[in-house]
Amino acid sequence: MDGLKIYNYKSVEKLISIRYGETRFGEKIGFVESLDDLKKTKAKFVLFGIPEDIGVRANHGKAGASKAWEACLNSLLNIQNNEFTAPENIILLGEIDCKTEMQKAANIDEADPNYYAKLGDLVEKIDEKVSFLVEEIVLAGKIPIIIGGGHNNAYGNIKGTSKAIKKPLNILNIDAHTDLRKLEHRHSGNGFSFAQRDGFLGKYSTFGLHKNYTPQYIFDEISSVSNIKFHLFEDLILQTHQGKMAAFNSQLEFINKQPFGLELDCDAIINFPSSAQSPSGFALNMLRNFLQIASEEKNCKYLHICEAAPSDENYAQVGKALSFFITDFMKT
Repeated sequence: MDGLKIYNYKSVEKLISIRYGETRFGEKIGFVESLDDLKKTKAKFVLFGIPEDIGVRANHGKAGASKAWEACLNSLLNIQNNEFTAPENIILLGEIDCKTEMQKAANIDEADPNYYAKLGDLVEKIDEKVSFLVEEIVLAGKIPIIIGGGHNNAYGNIKGTSKAIKKPLNILNIDAHTDLRKLEHRHSGNGFSFAQRDGFLGKYSTFGLHKNYTPQYIFDEISSVSNIKFHLFEDLILQTHQGKMAAFNSQLEFINKQPFGLELDCDAIINFPSSAQSPSGFALNMLRNFLQIASEEKNCKYLHICEAAPSDENYAQVGKALSFFITDFMKT
């Protein structure tokens, strides 16, 4: 497929720190030579990255999400291969090639009155690559795990999965924002709006929504339809752990009777380095609980973790967090 960099062991060998007497996850993870080979593998999951932050910038956000994939790989490939991690159950496919779009985005003058619209045009190019790849993976009977990039990539995930299953896809989005902004140029804040417009989105639930950062027009829109639910983070603050889990299960039950995608925006995690980092949000360990619970659902078709934006100071910690999320989701 054009726009996909397929990895092999040599692609990542230099990232793996070999240690005598131990076996790293990256030494046992699976690879394929082509998308056609996915059907021949026994692995349940297929991992790939999207190293871009154009959608975030097109939404007036902070750059940095393009670095999440590399940070994730550096950590994931070096965790232990043991009876609990099961690297043989996942294929490391590679990454969406965003180099051309990233270079074009860097060359757009921020003073250009059409700056954001031009970024949106580049986001649409990435949409096409993501949707095609996700469709192929789902058609192969696998579950994509998608890392990196902005939440704009939710559109490609939903479109690709919906086309594969030939019906609209339900979504559970753990997020501080709905990403149901207006249908203007494409960006990280309207992936679900476009998926809904184009008929790919079925029921939609946002869990952990921050009231301070949700426009009134969105509250008006979602309160008038039956296929969208949300749970405010502010209503969870004083809840016990059991209360939070019950609330999450309630949102899960809203969408889990049919095929659904699981979206995790790292903006929802307290003090997590992300495109819209927040001092208020879910604890990281609670997110790990959520992922483990959702992964047990037979109708869960993919996991997308987005908006992580590591810096030099927290690069390793962000990578570790993302690798925890992946192995938690794989524990089925």
